[in-house]
Amino acid sequence: MKETITLHLDPNHFDSNELKQAAQFIRENKTVIFPTETVYGLGANALSDEAVSKIFEAKGRPQDNPLIVHVSSIEMLESLILNPLDDKSKKLINAYWPGALTLVLKHSDKVPNSVCANLDTVGIRMPDHPIALKLIELAGVPIAAPSANLSGKPSPTEAEHVLSDMMHRVDLIITASKSRIGLESTVLDMSTEIPTLLRPGGVTVSQIESIIGPIKIDDAIHKTVEKPKSPGMKYTHYAPNAPLTIYKGTRENMIHAIQKEVNQSNLNGLRCAVITCDENYDQYLDTLRISLGSIKKPDELASNLFESLRECDKNNVDIIFAEAFDESDIGLALMNRLKKAAGFKIITV
Repeated sequence: MKETITLHLDPNHFDSNELKQAAQFIRENKTVIFPTETVYGLGANALSDEAVSKIFEAKGRPQDNPLIVHVSSIEMLESLILNPLDDKSKKLINAYWPGALTLVLKHSDKVPNSVCANLDTVGIRMPDHPIALKLIELAGVPIAAPSANLSGKPSPTEAEHVLSDMMHRVDLIITASKSRIGLESTVLDMSTEIPTLLRPGGVTVSQIESIIGPIKIDDAIHKTVEKPKSPGMKYTHYAPNAPLTIYKGTRENMIHAIQKEVNQSNLNGLRCAVITCDENYDQYLDTLRISLGSIKKPDELASNLFESLRECDKNNVDIIFAEAFDESDIGLALMNRLKKAAGFKIITV
């Protein structure tokens, strides 16, 4: 059993000396979990095949699923890419870095094949979190880091999630406060003629298009693909233990259909959960009810999704029913994750 060191830091009041051991571990090709504004990341030296292999081992992650590389400076980014940054990439970096936007670019030969799943591109972002940025800076190398959960399970947004999933699987865990955004970064492929959204996230389509004009939306937003260019495109992700079905329709139809399923499941002796919103919470009876928040606050809905899926697991439910949410702006990312958690099982009512 691997010994895991734990360290709790306040993002607003920490001493960089407290991160020296973690930075040294990264340089020694060990694994370090750290907080970001999106979700917690499981990090290792992005320039080392040996280090990267430990990420896949700790997560139980398929080797053909590429990783995102985290940098702390533009100079570090430029050392990883094949060509100088194009104008659109520069504009997006100026607007949204540090932040929840990953750019997919042609990589230099410094990037190991294990990081990019043998593709000629790599996803890179600069996290908007003081602990993450300082850790990368002190380590002096870019850090490859997928979400710090067992592969396929809901991504971790709280300290307890990473401690539960990854204790004794990694060398060091840094915990802090809850992730601010609570969904992984937006992934935008800049290697295509028209920039292509591979994964929706904290930076929305409208925000991107306000800077660089129209972009394409990859089919993988709505289904899985065989050769993923970004994390979260091929495999079932974010899945709770119990089967999840999404109901889509008018408010009245959704509530009626879900309550009918709850009643039938109760008759069959199954323990149910309903993922809903504050406005509809009181409409459901005889079931575990989990609200993501108010539909008037889409950011809140998104930030609570993974925590809610984990709550279903904690309560050992047998079956989960979820309402569909509006897919504009951050709602596109929310519904992308919810659909993947459901294996795209959606019933229109």
